[in-house]
Amino acid sequence: MKRVLLFAVAGAAGFLVDAGILALLLWATPLGPLVARLFAIAAAMLFTFWLNRTFTFGRSDRSLAAEGARYGGVGISAAVLNYAVYSALVLAFPTLWPVLAVAVASLVAMVWSFLGYSRFVFGASSPSK
Repeated sequence: MKRVLLFAVAGAAGFLVDAGILALLLWATPLGPLVARLFAIAAAMLFTFWLNRTFTFGRSDRSLAAEGARYGGVGISAAVLNYAVYSALVLAFPTLWPVLAVAVASLVAMVWSFLGYSRFVFGASSPSK
């Protein structure tokens, strides 16, 4: 249960990075909500890798490169799911505030991420917490 709580905290922090960068890019640049979100997702993914590796799951027996590659694989698949839900909402509801669409999409991708990170990235070879 502790891991789920720590994962939720890391996810909430990642959401703040994601939504904050998205809002900043929408305000400060001519980027639209679909392109700006690509940059926001990338920043949030790097930030949550650090949080999850440091606090939620701990380091595995794998090298940083192997762990990072696995995290990236799960993270990219979750980001694709997240981005698909986000894009569908933004396109289907043009007046919807993009940050609200980020919240909904992030919740959808959260379950996928937890299962992938806990089993495939930091799973069996990880020290238990």
